[in-house]
Amino acid sequence: MTHLSAAAKSARGFTLIELVVVITILGILSAFAVPRFIALQVEARSAAIVSLQGALRSSAALTHSMWIIKGTSSIAMEGANIAMVNGYPTLADIDNTLLDSSGFSYDPLTGIFTKVGAPSTLNCNVTYLPPAAPGGEPFITYDPDCT
Repeated sequence: MTHLSAAAKSARGFTLIELVVVITILGILSAFAVPRFIALQVEARSAAIVSLQGALRSSAALTHSMWIIKGTSSIAMEGANIAMVNGYPTLADIDNTLLDSSGFSYDPLTGIFTKVGAPSTLNCNVTYLPPAAPGGEPFITYDPDCT
């Protein structure tokens, strides 16, 4: 009859108690980790909203500067013809002034950019409205509440 040494016996595998302890520890760690990862998604959406708002302000300022220089009712920008109203892009053309607005859906009737995948379309968006009168500023607001 062969006798196994102590080293050979311990090399067989894990006991049931060891497996239960490891599974319990993994369960406790995941209970703390999962909410943190969910919070990261919300923070990422909010950061994208703030970033788009800044991009809209920049593109509106750039087209306004081009409008001042050229003095025409439309501006050629990146191969697109941008219609202007009171010196700023119209609702129909503001999305054409952005180099990249992927991850957002745009409604040209309301001027609202909504983050794709947001839990609600009522928030987590950026709104653009051209000025109502000559010499005014565009109305650009954002709601970074993406919960």
